[in-house]
Amino acid sequence: MGKLFGTDGVRGMANEGNMTAEMVLQIGRATAYVCKEYHKEKGTRPRIVIGKDTRLSGYMMENALTAGICSMGVDVLLLGPLPTPAVAFITQSMRADAGIVISASHNPYYDNGIKIFSRTGYKLPDFEEGEIEELVLSGRINNIRPTANEVGKARRIDDAMGRYIEFCKNTFPDGMTLDGMKVVLDCSNGATYKCAPLIFSELGADVTTIHAKPNGMNINDECGSQFTADLVREVKAAGADVGLAFDGDGDRLIAVDENGRELSGDQIIAICTKTYKERGLLANNRVVGTVMSNVGFHAAMKQLDIEVDVAAVGDRYVLEMMIENGAVLGGEASGHVIFHNYHTTGDGIVSALQLLSIVMESGKPLSELALVMKVFPQKLINVDVKEKPPVEDIAELQKAIKAAEAELGDQGRVLIRYSGTQPMCRVMVEGPTEEITNAIAQRLVDVVKSCLG
Repeated sequence: MGKLFGTDGVRGMANEGNMTAEMVLQIGRATAYVCKEYHKEKGTRPRIVIGKDTRLSGYMMENALTAGICSMGVDVLLLGPLPTPAVAFITQSMRADAGIVISASHNPYYDNGIKIFSRTGYKLPDFEEGEIEELVLSGRINNIRPTANEVGKARRIDDAMGRYIEFCKNTFPDGMTLDGMKVVLDCSNGATYKCAPLIFSELGADVTTIHAKPNGMNINDECGSQFTADLVREVKAAGADVGLAFDGDGDRLIAVDENGRELSGDQIIAICTKTYKERGLLANNRVVGTVMSNVGFHAAMKQLDIEVDVAAVGDRYVLEMMIENGAVLGGEASGHVIFHNYHTTGDGIVSALQLLSIVMESGKPLSELALVMKVFPQKLINVDVKEKPPVEDIAELQKAIKAAEAELGDQGRVLIRYSGTQPMCRVMVEGPTEEITNAIAQRLVDVVKSCLG
């Protein structure tokens, strides 16, 4: 069956491949086994936290995971629907041994996935994922079976949401409120649908919420951080100060200013980085982006005399580089933003609160704050592919890339990479004008289709 773990856990079509109930049960068993190793000398019983988003298949996956974990003599703490970063926080807060999130993030409802956090609240390191993978794929886990009073038990944590709400509010400046601010929230019919409106309302904002009625099949459906058209319309109609869009599992944020203009993760990071530097909070005068960060982001940071470290795509790689280089801010254009002084992972709600605190403190509208960065026109096209041979080995595509780069010169760039979680190739072009950017991107897409379609 091949590898289980991609760049962000295990992911795929629910009830097929690596995401069947049988496979999820085995993943639960293997994760529990790895956790038990930590407790051997202590003689105590391990505990694993499980949270999920709002997908229909989440019920099936939750029960399969619970059964697998309990069958290995490990207890389960069930949180129900909560954002991914909430699971990371509660895992650490409750001194649990691991936290598992059942979610396919921004993917459609028919996909699902599993992300695992360690007891420290950080995503499980590669070597531990590798150990879990080997236990499952080799079949070694099949013959390890505690019995009688050694099996585990499960219980629900009824106050999990309240714990997370207080955590988020505590990242907002003491004494500051959102009184007088009109905010529109797009919860993507996902994991933030209950907690996000409560958090912003309790801080004093006048909140309008859209896409907060999940039915198991409408998560990320033309809404949330990837589809902001409805949010833009509502911000304009309500005369709101800001619109905030989360993805299905709540670890991404895309903002909309008072004029209905969308701000990417790069722009949010640029605003926060500038403010952090002014406040003396920007550790080591550096921020972490990725190879997908807009050319305009790099230009803005250079203007501010701030060092930019470039990580591979994926919030886990951003965080690794942040820790390695001592940065407190980093993230991706897609809306993953990590405030390492507050959390161990990207958190859409925490990111939104930091952004709004800057709006409140500065007294400036979001549109004015966004002027810190000029966004170069960017075109990103996802192309479905049947296989993923190394891009550098495809001669025809390399020839097309070199021609595009020669045409752009220092006025843009080209990036072609495979998705780590889906069977697709991402073609991204940045250039001096929309017309040039779109034309080059389409030419490259045609080549990708001819080579890999």
